[in-house]
Amino acid sequence: MAIARALAYQPEALLMDEPFASVDAQTRADLEDLILRVRREFGVTVVLVTHDIDEAVYLADRVLVLSGRPTTVRAVVDVPLPADRDQLHTKSLPEFAVLRSRVLKLIQEG
Repeated sequence: MAIARALAYQPEALLMDEPFASVDAQTRADLEDLILRVRREFGVTVVLVTHDIDEAVYLADRVLVLSGRPTTVRAVVDVPLPADRDQLHTKSLPEFAVLRSRVLKLIQEG
């Protein structure tokens, strides 16, 4: 419902801070796909803060990995996955696994 209210204002960008943290796994997957549709259909930029590496790689064109305090951008990881994504196919791609591992490694090194 909050996404619909935000879109009513026809924003250029949506800022989302851990928006799916309190939902079950199936609802999270459905909402992730909804965000991809919103981005595609409304042409809105989405800035998503998440601690979920799979979610970051699945939804993003670019993942920014932040450091601890003081917070800085440690790395910018481009996500060259196909724009048309789905939970089963995209997350089973070898490229997805490579990107996920790269982001995890950057986090662990930080």
